[in-house]
Amino acid sequence: MIHFVLHDPQDTVAVVVVEGVKAGQDLTGWIMDEDRTIALKAQQDIPIGHKLALKDIKNGETIIKYGIDIGKSVADIKAGAHAHVHNIKTKRW
Repeated sequence: MIHFVLHDPQDTVAVVVVEGVKAGQDLTGWIMDEDRTIALKAQQDIPIGHKLALKDIKNGETIIKYGIDIGKSVADIKAGAHAHVHNIKTKRW
């Protein structure tokens, strides 16, 4: 089962595509551009459609989703943690 998707292997976050991801769950992700899967353990519950950190991200680091800069972290985010508006903000303002 695929739990999350990303386009580019350089992405720092991916999108959860199933309901009910729980902390401690082993997840499988699909890298679309390479048609291969990766494994990651969820560190927190993550709702469908929300982002999952693929690596440890430091405060102020650029967030890459689908190969595009979508903003910056405003807190440290651990690999497998929920990445959303509470810890990612746009660079526009």
